[in-house]
Amino acid sequence: MVNLLEEKYNKVVVPLLREKFGYKNIYAVPKVVKIVVNSGVAKTINVRRGKETVQNEEDLIKDLIGEFSLITGQKPQIVRAKKSIAGFKLRQGMIAGVRATLRGRRMYDFLSRLINVALPRTRDFRGVAGKSVDGGGNLTIGIPEQIIFPEIPHDKVRQIWGMEVTIVTSAKNQEEGLELLRQLGMPFQR
Repeated sequence: MVNLLEEKYNKVVVPLLREKFGYKNIYAVPKVVKIVVNSGVAKTINVRRGKETVQNEEDLIKDLIGEFSLITGQKPQIVRAKKSIAGFKLRQGMIAGVRATLRGRRMYDFLSRLINVALPRTRDFRGVAGKSVDGGGNLTIGIPEQIIFPEIPHDKVRQIWGMEVTIVTSAKNQEEGLELLRQLGMPFQR
């Protein structure tokens, strides 16, 4: 089953980009390669080491992983600290965050939900800044609250946490990446 966004890319966006940038080969047209969604857990978890706090910490991590799985459609990878940093109250081996790399159908499903449902539900949303696209054509968006996704039940949320979404494209420069994402429907500021 083909996602509507993937179908739009193949039937509308590819011909449009070929015409605008003059690509002779269809494989030279930029495309979305992967989406990386990650979240740090440092602010989410109280790092004091009492018995109650450790139990509470494990529950919060389970909640975070469960909600992250609902949002991305796959179980996230747990990222552990490589070294201790006293200023961040971080010890080597502690859980520092979670991340998921989406490709294929899951990538297009997530991107479609992000563009059409989640971003418009963001409080005071005026569009994504065009300068968020880097020189390689990749877009990074910070999302302050997980509750903008409809999969998350508001009454079950115990902790608000944010995430970072990086959309990696095969574009060669910022202009190509910006045009690709604009044609896919990303709401950029005017």
